Amino acid sequence: MKNELSVFFDRVVPEIEATLDKLLPAQSVSPPQVHKAMRYSTLNGGKRIRPCLCVAGYSIYKDDWTPILPVACAIEMIHNYSLIHDDLPAMDDDDFRRGRPSCHKQFNEAIAILAGDGLLTLAFETLGQTNSFSADSILQVVRTLGLAAGSTRGMIAGQVLDLEAEGMSVTASHLEAIHRSKTGALLTASVWIGAYLGGASTGDLEKITRYCERIGLAFQIVDDILDEKQSRDRDRGKATYPAIYGIDKSREIARNLLNEARATADTFGGRGLMLRQFCDYLEHRQL
Repeated sequence: MKNELSVFFDRVVPEIEATLDKLLPAQSVSPPQVHKAMRYSTLNGGKRIRPCLCVAGYSIYKDDWTPILPVACAIEMIHNYSLIHDDLPAMDDDDFRRGRPSCHKQFNEAIAILAGDGLLTLAFETLGQTNSFSADSILQVVRTLGLAAGSTRGMIAGQVLDLEAEGMSVTASHLEAIHRSKTGALLTASVWIGAYLGGASTGDLEKITRYCERIGLAFQIVDDILDEKQSRDRDRGKATYPAIYGIDKSREIARNLLNEARATADTFGGRGLMLRQFCDYLEHRQL
């Protein structure tokens, strides 16, 4: 029997897919090759965790979550831009993504770079065209996403730190900084933005931030564990939690983070049920 989170995702994901399909330029729009690549990389069966978490944050405060869909899709565009660029030979050099050739293999490196750029700029264009929220609110969202994707404490910062750490001996604090920037920043922004646009109080937003910081790090630790089992990161000399702590200790750290996140979710009462169940989802992936 499905829990409330699974039922919620089953309702939201088709709406996310339909909204992305409308927002992305059609393949026939000139120049067609870059638009084909943008659609190929975005409409290819991702889990849609970040946009669904954005909608979940919004639904804590609002019953009708349709107004947040374009904002949630902008977040997914930024996520997919990062995946296209992460797969490039100059970065992680991955030939496959979600069971299909990665963007640079399906098209070429130049088109992949431009497709990623196109998704990033389309995300902010989408936010600028959203009229369901006040201009001041959208400005705050733009700032939040810019930081989450950026070079000081966002995804770009995390990717640089990750590249520099390959084959090197890193400290636990350095590794945590990589994960919090590369993965945690956008996850945190996703839920925070949903709650913020839903009308969360300052106190609630502080709790949301605490919750997200913990699930963001736990999410990446779980990914590290799954990749370790396949020897993917170990073969590349990647900085990972299992490389520093081993599998068992990494599991323990992830569980402790998820328990802390659950405790924060519980302060929202029944409204925080899906946030709590997302912790359960992470814990049962392979821990």
